[in-house]
Amino acid sequence: MSGSGLRDVSDGFLRPALDGLVPYEPGKPVEEVQRELGLERVVKLASNEGPFGPFPSALEAMERAAGELNRYPDGGAFRLHRELAERHGVRPEEVAVAAGADAVIGYVSYAALDPGDEIVTGWPSFPSYVLDALKLGAVPVRVPLRDHRFDLDALLDAITPRTKLVYVATPNNPTGTMTTRAELDDYFARVPEHVLTVVDQAYFEYIEDPDYPDAVAEYAKDGRRVLVLRTFSKIYGLAGLRVGYGVGPASVVAAVKKVQRAFDINTAAQEAALASLDDTAELGRRRMVNREAMDALEAALSAQGYAPVGPARGNFLFVEIGEDAAALNEALLRQGVIVRPMGAFGAPTALRVTAGTPDEIAFFAEALAAVRATAG
Repeated sequence: MSGSGLRDVSDGFLRPALDGLVPYEPGKPVEEVQRELGLERVVKLASNEGPFGPFPSALEAMERAAGELNRYPDGGAFRLHRELAERHGVRPEEVAVAAGADAVIGYVSYAALDPGDEIVTGWPSFPSYVLDALKLGAVPVRVPLRDHRFDLDALLDAITPRTKLVYVATPNNPTGTMTTRAELDDYFARVPEHVLTVVDQAYFEYIEDPDYPDAVAEYAKDGRRVLVLRTFSKIYGLAGLRVGYGVGPASVVAAVKKVQRAFDINTAAQEAALASLDDTAELGRRRMVNREAMDALEAALSAQGYAPVGPARGNFLFVEIGEDAAALNEALLRQGVIVRPMGAFGAPTALRVTAGTPDEIAFFAEALAAVRATAG
């Protein structure tokens, strides 16, 4: 058997819905790029992670929890559910906590979608909206963005009697553009009753624009049929632990729990998330640092003739490159900079660059200048 590999399953064993499905492709890890290219330094600006680690309070909480890691985690994440519910002014049974907001997307898809059902999303946007529907034999309806922003009128026009879920990412990943309060107010006034709208606010804590709504306070608590997503992966620096949540109808949360894996959120993730909630000073500091980093990143791109899409409201910039996007991505990689090609997000002619530390952005600026000089 060693020459031919392990024995395969029979034809027809795997679900037809998976035929032709391309798995989600994460960004390349730093160590792999260093090994492949023999580089001394590699900077990763590809995955929209915060440039800093966990809050000091979260590190202390994880250290305290380390002695109990021989025990299974709290399977219901009771304390985290209770704290999040209290902070948002909702009931604990209206909060779904999972291993990242991405997991909530997967679970609500499993709970709601049958083969032939439809989801509607702007496009390009976060691939999981589409991938999780396709895995179940549901039909993703991709609505082109207008000026790199979600076109809510077009989303409404795309809804049919088979539509179960409509996704609104604000700010949108990968373009970084946000949907305003007025636009969402109008959308919710017109969206059909049979639809559950998923408002993805993964980058909520970065945004200071007065026209940006808190979708939990303004729509979920106002009686709209909505599931609002938040995460600890971005500004809180807990991407490696995977913890996020959704706030929505108790019936939806109960269905999510029926399909959720047991012990979905590990002990360290629960303790770190709880500890992070009270550190408003560190949250404000990181918000300010991100604002400065975004300005520096935009300046680095503009200096080389690139015009990022804006105004960008998260911690990343989206840049239309054209047919040379793949070549520029490879050239930056050889300079030691990992950025994100956007083919999987529906934008093969673009790149997305995350705002890192000042030193990382300076390294990126030098690498981009070197690539442009060689190409010119």
